[in-house]
Amino acid sequence: MKQLTEKEALSKLMAVCARGEHCCQEMREKMMRWGIDSSAQQRIIDQLTDRQFIDEERFTRMFVSDKLRFNKWGRRKIELALYRKRIPKNISKPILDAITTEEYAEQLRPLIDSKRRSLPADDSDYICRQKLVRYALGRGFTFDIIRMVIDDADDTGIEESDIPIGDDE
Repeated sequence: MKQLTEKEALSKLMAVCARGEHCCQEMREKMMRWGIDSSAQQRIIDQLTDRQFIDEERFTRMFVSDKLRFNKWGRRKIELALYRKRIPKNISKPILDAITTEEYAEQLRPLIDSKRRSLPADDSDYICRQKLVRYALGRGFTFDIIRMVIDDADDTGIEESDIPIGDDE
């Protein structure tokens, strides 16, 4: 592959950024693959930022929203993904803090319900709860939200023995 000039790299990255939100780290990774030297990378990033093709806060808002609503990730998994993308905590923390516990719980409830239905019927309550907790922790939800959702599901769950048989009314 022929070496890209700084101008060509800027043009390509502007086209990439016009199609979707990206962060500085993603652009740096592309430029490293293309063999662009680090001083030119910084100049290109500065130009992309000045022209508002890249905005770390805007990217973080979209990323958090997408991962929560579409991927059904919890706060911890989103935080880790943002850390890997080198988004500063002063940008990510306020955005993550703006999401309420109830919003996280709303995303977790259907996951827990679906997972509970897929578990073997002969599992004890203890084993079932353990599996649900491990599953939700793997999705990045915090233990307090997991416990709240599982306890709510246990409180509102209808057991077969609770369904009246016959016309005793």
